[in-house]
Amino acid sequence: MPLFDTPTLLAYLATAVVLVVIPGPGTAWIVAQTVAGGTARGLRAGLGLETATLIHALAAGLGLSAVLATSSLAFEVLKYAGAVYLVWLGIKAWRTGTPPSDDPHPAPARDTGGVYWRSVVTGVLNPKVALFFLAFLPQFVHPERGLVWLQFLVLGALLSVIGFTNSAVLSTMIGRFGRRLRGNGRFALWRQRALGTFFIGLGLRLALQQRS
Repeated sequence: MPLFDTPTLLAYLATAVVLVVIPGPGTAWIVAQTVAGGTARGLRAGLGLETATLIHALAAGLGLSAVLATSSLAFEVLKYAGAVYLVWLGIKAWRTGTPPSDDPHPAPARDTGGVYWRSVVTGVLNPKVALFFLAFLPQFVHPERGLVWLQFLVLGALLSVIGFTNSAVLSTMIGRFGRRLRGNGRFALWRQRALGTFFIGLGLRLALQQRS
């Protein structure tokens, strides 16, 4: 017996596409990273976020996400860890703001893979994402078909593919204008400040989130 029947899979794919294209914090993260470092950096950020998606999907399949739904302590610990991390990223962005430059064609901000791991950590440390998977994916999982953990993982992988495709399109489109924007030194300075403010705001928002 296959893991999924065709109607269930089609319904899931349609729902996943709608969820992915709706702008949210992930979209803002991709845009910010692409403007800061070009298309390649935006793609690494997208890959990191989708890696976190797979981790959450697997965690949901193994029942780990259920712990967050039933344990207030586990939820609070993960929530505040994620909030502190985001605020730290925001402060770091403010402190490393690029001063105005006279170079009309500055190179994109260098990144040796850090943005990928920051994206993974940002996604993993958001308990709301874990609870979303716990509430969303089970609707399309049929225990009678067996290998429940694999069903979760496959659904997560499909969502990751759709999400990364969206990130790739977004990064490519934004990347075409990124070099021109980076040529404006004042924009580079305020970009860092805006990015820092965004991270701090996102961290504070996460800290204030409730489990319900």
